Amino acid sequence: MNTSGFLSVFENLDWDRCRDRIYSMKASDVEAALHRAGKGSPDDFMALISPAAAPYLETMARTSRMLTQKRFGKTMQMYIPMYLSNECQNICTYCGFSFDNKLPRVTLNDEQILEEVKVIKSMGMDHVLLVTGEANRKVGVDYLAHAISLIRPYFSHISLEVQPLEQDEYERLGALGLHTVLVYQETYHRDAYKDYHPKGKKSNFEYRLDTPDRLGKAGIHKIGLGALIGLEEWRTDAFFTALHMYYLERTYWQSRFSISFPRLRPAEGIIEPRVSISEKDLTQLICAYRIFNENVELSLSTRERPTFRNHILGLGITTMSAGSRTNPGGYTEKEESLEQFEIDDDRSPAEMAKVIRDAGLEVVWKDWDRVLNAS
Repeated sequence: MNTSGFLSVFENLDWDRCRDRIYSMKASDVEAALHRAGKGSPDDFMALISPAAAPYLETMARTSRMLTQKRFGKTMQMYIPMYLSNECQNICTYCGFSFDNKLPRVTLNDEQILEEVKVIKSMGMDHVLLVTGEANRKVGVDYLAHAISLIRPYFSHISLEVQPLEQDEYERLGALGLHTVLVYQETYHRDAYKDYHPKGKKSNFEYRLDTPDRLGKAGIHKIGLGALIGLEEWRTDAFFTALHMYYLERTYWQSRFSISFPRLRPAEGIIEPRVSISEKDLTQLICAYRIFNENVELSLSTRERPTFRNHILGLGITTMSAGSRTNPGGYTEKEESLEQFEIDDDRSPAEMAKVIRDAGLEVVWKDWDRVLNAS
């Protein structure tokens, strides 16, 4: 087994010891981390997500707001997911697309993709996130390359959230106009990971953990990380995610990085969340990432309820989705296909844009231009 890259860092860490360190942090550790706001160490991040930091939440929120406005201005970038397929060869106990979920499967053809594009563009969206289940035979790199080429004339920013690929496959898609790839580890708890992924290529913990390294070597402009909140102890998973980003930033300095906060949501045939996170804790987590790293982009999806999304504006989040559908053909088909999960905020992009403007922020529909891909 190749143990280079982040794997070589990960192999020297123990989940239980990291968890115990987080819970042993003291107020003095939190105050020291706040003193180094914007340029923290992984130990600082541990302090900021610890229970000891809870009494400092107002200070953390003010600091996070200041750092966010200094780096990103009073802006909020918008994006929308477009599901191309719900085919999947993996069994994942928390996902509606799981192979053992015997419901109709759909993979969009060219005509259906362009119909989705037409609706999405009518919403004003210019940044699209292409999503599929993990099915190399149905939606392999050839299908993805064709889809990116097909929609490239319509979007300035194309992101991808699909199965992990090889470095040369990422290079191929990057040359076609792919800008960002999101790959969530789901959980960094290696033993528990096996229980959540009993069958399929996704059951290979190490291959998935190595994916961001392949993305960095392929020169992908932006790499998105995250852990699925609801599977394992959230503070420890967040620490490993932050450590992963810390390593990647120092290894692949040409790339940008983003962190997402996917929360386990209801879906057909899936397990209940093993752990929960309160909105107060999620606010602490978002502020902790900003104070740890002033440059990282932080993204919040429609998995969260409208009231929370309204209140978190300006406190650290830099990217939001709106109007999302989580099934292929969801923007145009009257008869819904199998969705990956239920969303909690069903406001349209126009409604969300008004909320953002009312909060004093500028809505950014486009933050990238195709001409930059040629540089």
